[in-house]
Amino acid sequence: MTAATDGIDLTGLTAGPAQTWGAIRLVPLLRPRPITDLRLHARLYDPDELSVVHTAPRAAYLSYIPHAYVATWTTDTTPAAAYGTQLRDPADTLAPNGIRLTFRRRLARREDRQRLRFLPLHLAMEGYLALHFGGPPIAWQEWTRHAVTRGLSPRVEAGYTGAAIAGLDDALRVFEIHPDQCGMLLYAADALAAAFVVPHPDDYRSLHPTLLQDFYGELLFHYTHLYEAVPDFTAHLDDTRIASIADLRAQLAQVDADWKTFHALMADGLFAAERLTVTPVQRMGRFTLARFLPVFDPDVDNHIGETITDEAGRLAYLKTFRLSAAQTRRGHLLSQLAANDWNLDVTATTLGTERDALVQRLDRAGFGHLLRPDIIDSCRRRARELRGRGTKAGPTRPVHGRSAAG
Repeated sequence: MTAATDGIDLTGLTAGPAQTWGAIRLVPLLRPRPITDLRLHARLYDPDELSVVHTAPRAAYLSYIPHAYVATWTTDTTPAAAYGTQLRDPADTLAPNGIRLTFRRRLARREDRQRLRFLPLHLAMEGYLALHFGGPPIAWQEWTRHAVTRGLSPRVEAGYTGAAIAGLDDALRVFEIHPDQCGMLLYAADALAAAFVVPHPDDYRSLHPTLLQDFYGELLFHYTHLYEAVPDFTAHLDDTRIASIADLRAQLAQVDADWKTFHALMADGLFAAERLTVTPVQRMGRFTLARFLPVFDPDVDNHIGETITDEAGRLAYLKTFRLSAAQTRRGHLLSQLAANDWNLDVTATTLGTERDALVQRLDRAGFGHLLRPDIIDSCRRRARELRGRGTKAGPTRPVHGRSAAG
């Protein structure tokens, strides 16, 4: 059952001192009281094969997946060892045991009563790709027969692996992992790119390198190439107000509070979002695996992701993906069309634009193939005529230093 919530609640997690490497800023998330009855373990796969996950009798989800997570829990809240633990000689250079990557099952699948395998971020991306996937429920005259009968199939989105992000491998390699660290916020040029949370510090130490195998949006990729470095924020104490140990404690407490406030402002696009649509995927004892989608507001940051929460709503697992501006626009257009029964005239009125402008926006967003070609051609022809009349009728002399012609 889908529900709405305001942002992601990080209760039980605190932000630690950030560490920077070039344009990458890594903020550790610390959990003083780790969750011991849910553990995550990375399962490695053969990198030379593709994943084929059948989601319906005649539908499949294809992707390259370098690793999956295995969640193990207990019903009596006692500590549980991570599944797949292997005793290995420190000198052993062989890769851990793996299995093939070709699946014929769902993205999240129980392996037994107390073990679930799911593919990190693919639950979230599946939810985004399936957004109003069925297409127009009403055969309006503007939509093609293909759009009405087959909907948005296929839908394709692009991303970059962490290995392609400039400086990320070095940042992860030199990052100092804190004893209580159960997560991380990853910024590129101080734009929140991804959030990652796990139940236990041992899980984080095991899964820290897998951030290089995850996929990220184009914003992170481009920012790390455009910006050489970000400033390192250094805390300063007012020594004129320190005359005792109590004064020093008060100064340190204020610095800690200021840092947490600053961190909250940097990440408000995710943690202070107006509304997230959360869809449960699988229950695991007292835990629930779910994915979430944003409201697709083009004026703010938009993140998709997946969570595991306990019965009280406390966050045990989180992984997010920041949508690009183009991906946000596509989600926004689809949401508005679905809210107005895919009627172009009503949707254009809702968006405060004209019908022809909406048709052009759909075409630029990659949905032009769903509309009849003559509809798009007519809009383009009228747009050219309007531009031509505007050029001929407009004044030719400069106005306020700029030419008003055209």
